[in-house]
Amino acid sequence: MTREEFEELVAEALDRIPPELTRLMDNVAVFVEDEPPAGEPELLGLYEGTPLTERGEWYAGVLPDRITVYRGPTLRMVERESASGGRDAGGTGDATGGHEAESGRAGRNGREGVVEEVEITVVHEIAHHFGIDDERLHALGYG
Repeated sequence: MTREEFEELVAEALDRIPPELTRLMDNVAVFVEDEPPAGEPELLGLYEGTPLTERGEWYAGVLPDRITVYRGPTLRMVERESASGGRDAGGTGDATGGHEAESGRAGRNGREGVVEEVEITVVHEIAHHFGIDDERLHALGYG
């Protein structure tokens, strides 16, 4: 899948977020990168910033929060799942709001699998923007 096709999937996933929620999003930008930072090869997405629940009167004049969705790990994970018939085991995320591959969603392959994983990753990272932690996201099926 080309970078442009992947970026379009991210845009489509953002378009599926209910307007009631997107209206509440504030000072956040979404990016697509090919690969995550060195040392985190399984990272599918990352939220960097100050969640809405932690912002106070001091929050002004700051750079936008950043949500990054990583193309390479997503495509590799779906390819492995397709070849093995199930989802590969991996990590569960980290304190900075990262979303890593983990076991639990099987039967996905090809473009359909990429579409599903991009949507899950986008929702996961937006949830961090709203102050929802990994434990709650896992309970909701967005781990």
